[in-house]
Amino acid sequence: MATISFDDFQKVDIRVGTIRQAEPFPEARRPAIKLWVDFGDGIGVKKSSAQITRHYRAEDLVGRQVLAVVNFPPRQIGTFMSEILVLGLPDPDGEVVLIGPGHPVPDGGRMY
Repeated sequence: MATISFDDFQKVDIRVGTIRQAEPFPEARRPAIKLWVDFGDGIGVKKSSAQITRHYRAEDLVGRQVLAVVNFPPRQIGTFMSEILVLGLPDPDGEVVLIGPGHPVPDGGRMY
């Protein structure tokens, strides 16, 4: 495993946000859900496409807080522009389990 400096870690801007809207993304090559995540006044609402259909339904995600990298450049995913990378961990089958705080926190808080 390669090591990085603390300064390198500081360059990755990981924030908490609340999912405000979620809908299926049937046009995606792999099953996915479109997410609109609210990071508060400083950043606002950003969009993401997430391959999380194994454990989540779009209608159950609204109101859930998640962690995301907010300073990657936007990426075109089919017909959808993804602006953030929502973070998750693999389950035993390699399917994504979302990462979020254990208690409610203010949207936009930076991970440290």
